[in-house]
Amino acid sequence: MRHEQPGKIHRYVTEYIRYLVSERGAARNTVSAYRRDLLDHLRYLENHQIAFPEGVDEDVINRYVDALRGRGLRQSSIARKQSTLRRFYRYLTREGYCPSDPTRLIRTPRRIPHFTGALTREEVDRLFLAVMKSDESPLHLRDKAMLELLYATGLRISELLNLRPGDLNFSLGYLRTMGKGGKERLVPFHETAGLCVQQYLDRGRPQLLKGRQNEFLFLNRSGQRLTRMGFWKVLRQYALQAGITTHLSPHTLRHSFATHLLEAGTDLRLLQEMLGHASISTTEIYTHIDERRMHDLHRRFHPRAKARNRS
Repeated sequence: MRHEQPGKIHRYVTEYIRYLVSERGAARNTVSAYRRDLLDHLRYLENHQIAFPEGVDEDVINRYVDALRGRGLRQSSIARKQSTLRRFYRYLTREGYCPSDPTRLIRTPRRIPHFTGALTREEVDRLFLAVMKSDESPLHLRDKAMLELLYATGLRISELLNLRPGDLNFSLGYLRTMGKGGKERLVPFHETAGLCVQQYLDRGRPQLLKGRQNEFLFLNRSGQRLTRMGFWKVLRQYALQAGITTHLSPHTLRHSFATHLLEAGTDLRLLQEMLGHASISTTEIYTHIDERRMHDLHRRFHPRAKARNRS
């Protein structure tokens, strides 16, 4: 198959983008980013006279990644482009356009840490243990619901505090929020968070309202919408109970949500959509690892390192 000019997008790319929009519901910015990455890849293939897709194999993919490094791209940007290629060639293979996936053995490189501000998983466990030890008063029911929902969704604090009860769909496990620039998005939440919010709605919020009306979900003791400062005081209270004295900010749980999902292997573009970032470069601040933990694991489990420790 003759490779088409990069200016004229290949029909497989057009078909894939149509699939992203119609079946995956991808946002416009996400689709644009995919298109740019794929056109860059096609341009490389054309410049090196490599037929697409039949001439693309694992070696070609590796040489393309080396070329990206040679262009001085950041490691996080290279990882993002690799993610695009993996998803694209997986689609082509599934549709029968490729006999095999040339990216199946290509691993996304580990990324250099350059971001702090998230709790460790162990700190999150301690935080929620402190939250769950609280009593069943209306305010404590609110705190459990609020912190569980925030860590489950990665919402901005302003988005969390602007939620209305009707914004949550408990049967589907999704909520609707209005992000920056007035852009609406749907964000999933898990069953534990949903249960905590339902308990708050049933037994906590009515007592805070005391017969009054308020459209917002999370209220203070006077039945008014909780403020950003009020939320920060709640977070700080439970963090101190859990023995956590660092990394605290109003966005701590949002940062932790993003960090822990990436560590678990979540696709960067999917995380971008959940966080409501207009640009993938904003999401890239989370592409880090705990370098000290990596070195500690290496020292603890590498056979030669263990042998030296025994000597």
